[in-house]
Amino acid sequence: MDSSDADGVLAEQLLRVTRRLQRIQSRQLEPMGITPAQFRLLRTVAHYDGPPRMADLAQRLDVVPRAVTTLVDGLEASGRVRRAPDPDSRRVVRIEITEEGLATLRSLREARRAAAEEILAPLTADQRTVFGGLLSALVNGMPERRC
Repeated sequence: MDSSDADGVLAEQLLRVTRRLQRIQSRQLEPMGITPAQFRLLRTVAHYDGPPRMADLAQRLDVVPRAVTTLVDGLEASGRVRRAPDPDSRRVVRIEITEEGLATLRSLREARRAAAEEILAPLTADQRTVFGGLLSALVNGMPERRC
């Protein structure tokens, strides 16, 4: 097998592991009534020092503002975030994470760890260390992304 064939096999294996991780995570998110996209938005809101503007979230998530509005609508309906007026501009809306949102984030982070544990179960501690180093090399070699 030449290197291009081997790279193709590696790419396919990586895609299969990624899909499996997404399926496991989706299965864990469903009972909590949250989608992967809402989870991503909730994590993003939590990373800001203060409540971000909707436009900030759209830019950070690399989506159109309307997509953020839809996600915020769902999270607000479930009590995980709330819209708040900007003190400096009446036209600007900021998104605040609620206590319910913080509790959801804690649960979701645990679900993510459980999904990773399920995926990594066949690996020994040494293999996990090597794999982590390889993944870091791949991530650090990628062009910088906003989110």
